[in-house]
Amino acid sequence: MTARTITHASTAWIDIIHPAAADVESLHARFPGFHPLNLEDIVSPIERPKLDQDDDYLFLVMHFPLWDSRDELSRPSEVDFFLGPDYVVTVHNGALKPLAAAFERCQTDAEARRELLGQGANHLFHALIDQLVDYIFPILNKVDRRVHAIEDALFESNARRVIQELALLRRDIISLRRIIRGQIPIILQLETCDHPILHEHMEEYFGDIADHLFKLRDIADENFEIINSFADTADTLAGYRINEVMRILTVISVIMLPLTLISSIYGMNINLPFADAPHAFIITAAIMILIVILMLAWFRKRHWL
Repeated sequence: MTARTITHASTAWIDIIHPAAADVESLHARFPGFHPLNLEDIVSPIERPKLDQDDDYLFLVMHFPLWDSRDELSRPSEVDFFLGPDYVVTVHNGALKPLAAAFERCQTDAEARRELLGQGANHLFHALIDQLVDYIFPILNKVDRRVHAIEDALFESNARRVIQELALLRRDIISLRRIIRGQIPIILQLETCDHPILHEHMEEYFGDIADHLFKLRDIADENFEIINSFADTADTLAGYRINEVMRILTVISVIMLPLTLISSIYGMNINLPFADAPHAFIITAAIMILIVILMLAWFRKRHWL
């Protein structure tokens, strides 16, 4: 449980990490107008992105990607916002670096505090969301590097490793697409929101965030299409390699068939040509080698080898 407050001029930023029951009670005591359902949402494990409009405040739930190194997957990390006329309340799990870094800067740097809080709660609210959205770009840049690495390794012989990397990356991109797409309707609602808490000039600022989200969505969609094409190519290459192996094995089996037949016949205890000759083994071996050469020449002429 961690609840921290920064105040500058007439604007307060209340940051709550891992909210507990005591935090909810304290928040309700300070802001009795908060709806109980909104207070319940901030302690629930995961809420869908949404925007609730009350007469005196706005309640916003957003998700941002957080890298899980153990499962190699970007998971949604929830941030809840309360926006009032002179305050912003953020509730999160403390794992999102932009949010933690912004609060630490405001604590230690008077200029950063003046820049973020000095222009009012609307500006602080927009700046926090903008920093969190912009932080997704480095995550997608990392995905781009992984895509290029897979592209370079696609024609290597270690198909199993490439296919495994493709599967992990495709799962990560699907998760990123889901997270990014879920935030777009929320920002569009803020852009067109007609609420006394939001100033009219904020429409352009939230429109800019919406443009960033559209760009992020397009990048994620493009990476998803590329990975799908790589998966198709990997499947084709794996099938081709399997066919090559099967072709060689088939040629070997077909070549061995007449040799096995000859050796089986000459293994019988009956009178056969060259059976009593002093060089019967050499003659038989020469015939078998000749058969192999003729069969290989025939396969080569038919372009089977």
